[in-house]
Amino acid sequence: MKTSNKLFYCLSFALLMGTTGEAQFFKKLAKKAEKAAERTVERRVEKETSKKTDQALDSILEPGSGGKQSPGNPQGNGNPGGTVDENGTSTGPVTAGPKTIEVYSKFDYVPGDKPIFYDDFNDDFMGDFPSKWNTNGSGEVVTLGTLPDKWYSIANKSITLPNIGSKLPEDFTMEFDLKATNLTRNTGSGAILGIYLSETPGLTTKENHVVAKLNFCQYIDIGVRVENKFNGDPAPIANTLQQDLREVYQDIVHVSIAVNKNRYRLWLNETKIVDLPQFIVKPELMNYVKFYVNGIDTQKKQEQVLISNLKIAEGGVDLRRKLISEGKISTNGILFNSGSADILPQSMGIIRQISQVLTQDSSIKLNIVGHTDSDGSDESNLSLSKNRAEAVKKALVSVYGISPDRLSSEGKGEAEPVADNNSAQGKAQNRRVEFIKK
Repeated sequence: MKTSNKLFYCLSFALLMGTTGEAQFFKKLAKKAEKAAERTVERRVEKETSKKTDQALDSILEPGSGGKQSPGNPQGNGNPGGTVDENGTSTGPVTAGPKTIEVYSKFDYVPGDKPIFYDDFNDDFMGDFPSKWNTNGSGEVVTLGTLPDKWYSIANKSITLPNIGSKLPEDFTMEFDLKATNLTRNTGSGAILGIYLSETPGLTTKENHVVAKLNFCQYIDIGVRVENKFNGDPAPIANTLQQDLREVYQDIVHVSIAVNKNRYRLWLNETKIVDLPQFIVKPELMNYVKFYVNGIDTQKKQEQVLISNLKIAEGGVDLRRKLISEGKISTNGILFNSGSADILPQSMGIIRQISQVLTQDSSIKLNIVGHTDSDGSDESNLSLSKNRAEAVKKALVSVYGISPDRLSSEGKGEAEPVADNNSAQGKAQNRRVEFIKK
């Protein structure tokens, strides 16, 4: 017999045996016990229903994965929850591990549609400093265990920046994979990765800048520190957004940043951590990206801070208006597990926007076209591109309720490149999905 039922029957018996006053007391208590039992049953049913729904939806976006993500080169041919406020910024603890499609489908990060810089370090030799970067310290390209990617291990007390070849636009997005190794309770509060937007490409942070500092401390929950510094600004921002991210940093973290003139937003995995509408006081001075590592003990503790798959792209504002006005969009922001059609969760912001266009105008029909780079055979790339386009269609139907009659899909493989396939950046541009109004 359930504990709640036992309590109900015991109280009912006491009601029969007591005095009039006692009977009234026990009667009220019995009713409360009965309601409590009903709520327990309802919560259990709701939990089981939600679990079954999430499992079914997980099989759509990542078939065969059991809801788990497998790290890899996003889209190559070969994690937190928490509560959110009205602005979509996390206000509760962020957890690591498998995410539900409910979280994925509400992820509102949309990457830019015009690539500026991409580096997965696959063109660099192991042990070398990455060829597309500069630093005032050191660093090297390494691998992590059995994972297929190459990583840039940034030396402690080093400033480093990608040589992007031009100044950043006012509207851009940036995303990369981050891994901090060998974090323990001895990892101090000074262990950070500072992500700077700065005025010059000089190897300094003593200039106009904004910065988000990710803190890897394990014995207390610190969160993310945000600061801006502009000459003449009477009210600079300097604040620590406290979050318990300790467990999150034990795994690979996908960092996403969106800059739209004055506004600055940052996500860790699928959770928005920072949303500051007036963080960038002078957008015309935020021209370069820099990374700064400090408080990491590589020699004694074998701690490292590593990044991979850095992608910077112009735009990232709103693909919906472009699709409506031009009738066609092409995006590199829908990512897949390497060599498969399993959609990665950070892609859901774009798919969500496409669903909003279709929901708003029921007359619109779309053809979804997949493209790959030139790695692999013509036949395998053609098949892969078809499967990826079909996976996007399936997500629109199953996650967002779009009628399948309004969607078609096809693959072009490597047949229609838009950039040179001899570089990592060119390959990243060629791996894309198009949405075309019919």
